[in-house]
Amino acid sequence: MVFEEVSPMEMANMKPEEITHPPIMDQLAGMEYCVDSNPSWGGCIMLGFQHFILCLGTAVMIPTLLVPLMGGNAHDKAIVVQTVLFVTGINTLLQTLFGTRLPTVIGGSYAFVIPVISIISDPWLMQIADDHTRFKVAMRAIQGAQIISSCIQIVLGYSQLWGLCCRFFSPLGMVPVVALVGIGLFERGFPVIATCAEIGLPMLVLFVALSQYLKHVQMCHFPIFERFSVLISIALVWLYAQILNVSGAYKHSPVLTQLNCRTDRANLITTAPWIRLPYPLQWGPPTFSADHSFGMMAAVVVSLIESTAAFQAAARLASATPPPPFVLSRGIGCQGIGLLFDGLFGTVSGSTVSVENVGLLGSTRIGSRRVIQISAIFMIFFSILGRFGALFASIPFILFAAMYCVLFGYVGAVGLSFMQFTNMNSTRNFFVLGISLYLGISIPNYFHQFTTSYRREPVHTRAGWFNDLINTVFSSPATVGFIVSMVLDNTLQARNRDRDRGMPWWARFRTFRGDSRTVEFYNLPFSLNRFFPAS
Repeated sequence: MVFEEVSPMEMANMKPEEITHPPIMDQLAGMEYCVDSNPSWGGCIMLGFQHFILCLGTAVMIPTLLVPLMGGNAHDKAIVVQTVLFVTGINTLLQTLFGTRLPTVIGGSYAFVIPVISIISDPWLMQIADDHTRFKVAMRAIQGAQIISSCIQIVLGYSQLWGLCCRFFSPLGMVPVVALVGIGLFERGFPVIATCAEIGLPMLVLFVALSQYLKHVQMCHFPIFERFSVLISIALVWLYAQILNVSGAYKHSPVLTQLNCRTDRANLITTAPWIRLPYPLQWGPPTFSADHSFGMMAAVVVSLIESTAAFQAAARLASATPPPPFVLSRGIGCQGIGLLFDGLFGTVSGSTVSVENVGLLGSTRIGSRRVIQISAIFMIFFSILGRFGALFASIPFILFAAMYCVLFGYVGAVGLSFMQFTNMNSTRNFFVLGISLYLGISIPNYFHQFTTSYRREPVHTRAGWFNDLINTVFSSPATVGFIVSMVLDNTLQARNRDRDRGMPWWARFRTFRGDSRTVEFYNLPFSLNRFFPAS
């Protein structure tokens, strides 16, 4: 069989309809507003409120999982949720103003669940008889570990050490990392929907219908369904779920079904204070332990890698150029300060980029930085007005899981889009991508299934910090994909394969001033670049 190679001259003479795909573009086309352009103020406020609603899923779910294990009651959970929202708002403002300046929400991270549970399960904590006392002591131990481990991101970020690591990135190496930061979260999608399909499936179908099939429907020349599909879908399905609840549809259902489907089981509205301002050290002075801190450091590294991948996806969906290593390092340093705030205020979990909010940038085609900053103001406002914030926080998690199926998929697809900058006729690239994606899904899935089956993590030695380190790192699809792809891409015939890896296109974005648009997108406000000179 003979294959004919198309010459550059023949390619140039091809008609547009004969080209199978459009030319490579540095910035994603089709976005209505990019990172530094803004809709009207009314549109920004409504879109910001939509991002606030979306981030509530993680902000409520992590405390719901961890606070009862710590010995906390419904009131303690409500206070923690308020604190999470407050700190999320502060961290998001810091990141959009002084970090990468990309439109990213900095919310809670599931990567910290394993080391936090390890702290909660410490024998000396389990000996405390009074539940509320045990909750406060456990919280202070978690805070101490977060404060110590935050130094990793602060040092790696502001010393530009992470920027040096980022210079080993290539478009090929970024494909599995960015793809897995979205696709790797599949356990929070349909498996959760299946626990209450009568609510989850209508939500999924309605969200897809509004955001995609009806996105061209306009009211007063405004694509209302495309822009506000999250708000409209949640309002309609939440009302439908409330009707099922009031009509007694779950009156004789099993306890687990009632817990997943009923709209009155969150216990947030009745227990949240009307007005309360979270403040540092509100649970008491933190306690410090080397064993706890080493375990927490593993989650910090995972959070760092996942955020780096999410920053790349956010840049693409905000129609910006790829963030250079200097900007990524600055963003990680800013995220480290956010983790320090997590420890000072007591949020139970650490911080990372909210992947679902990154996906919403693509769904709405609005990548405006101002929209995210307004959403951060909503977070702070409703965290102080506890009862009003608790009303929105009582949205059933099933509704969020339905949207995650779409939004996580968006981010995964963005990762796959980096393949256009590489040679996808190279067997070397096939190998690097294939094994990185496969192991990035397979290894964390093994860790999850083992934990579910045996009620403990696969690595179970006498050294608790070592257990937390291995179990946390290898439970993260994006981190496993990052390790495999970076090692293979930089050691397997790397020197003579720059063009196959996409490095000629990538080279302009490896320095801050390599492309004029980079300065436009990532410059700090208030002339602060004078104090933080770019490399």
